[in-house]
Amino acid sequence: MPQVTSAYAKYETLSVTSPREHVLLVELNRPKVLNAFSSKLWTELRECFAQIHADSDARCVVLAGMGRMFTAGLDLKDAKDLVEGRDEYRDIARKGYYHRQRILDMQESISAVEKCNKPVIAVVHSGCIGAGIDLITACDIRICSQDAFFVVKEVDIGMAADVGTLQRLPKVVGSESWVRDLALTARRADAKEAERFGLVSVVFSSREEAVAKGLEMAATIASKSPVAITGTKHLLNYSRDHSVGEGLEYTALWNTLMHNTEDLHTAVVAAMTKNSPKFSKL
Repeated sequence: MPQVTSAYAKYETLSVTSPREHVLLVELNRPKVLNAFSSKLWTELRECFAQIHADSDARCVVLAGMGRMFTAGLDLKDAKDLVEGRDEYRDIARKGYYHRQRILDMQESISAVEKCNKPVIAVVHSGCIGAGIDLITACDIRICSQDAFFVVKEVDIGMAADVGTLQRLPKVVGSESWVRDLALTARRADAKEAERFGLVSVVFSSREEAVAKGLEMAATIASKSPVAITGTKHLLNYSRDHSVGEGLEYTALWNTLMHNTEDLHTAVVAAMTKNSPKFSKL
């Protein structure tokens, strides 16, 4: 069993280990409450992925959940102040101002995964509910076990999803009709349906197999040039949100600098000599 990585030992709601060289396994670590999102988990998720972004030893991340479920979504007990408020003395405008800031902070916790310069592979088992959908749609690759199911739950608690699902899910799956079906009905989509619509790329028999395959995929990614991998993620994210022409122009500008890397020479020599290349830290 891999040991908790000392640099990440401070987190209480996340477990961070390094089972493979240059690979981090980040697990939601609130199994007694089905990994529900508490205020501390929101904060630690943002802090953890900002730390990974700056960690030159890390090259790829696998994101999973401990215990019986990937996540049950928002911890309603912990989030009670979001709906009841602790600022009764403020007028409506002031309450709205600070409530908006809380939403923006939670959005940033999810966006930290997308902004992280290392690819993130989500491994889902059992339920992925509410905030879990926000989280996995911010990841680069999604795989799951056959018992996985997915629920855009927010309408069942009287609100519209507000930390990324409605923005990212349509771009992930490419079917506006399916997205609206899930978002408006809050029904379950099983693993096969999720695979059919492209929410996940592969379904495995168990959590254990899915995590193992995720780590295997992460190790393959980590063996590549960190400059190439980081650039590829960055350019994919940029191109998703811009026109083809804008994406091409930006890529030309990006690679004007990045083609100066020693990794190009290292990779070419390794290919010609049929050896495995060894790359420097980012």
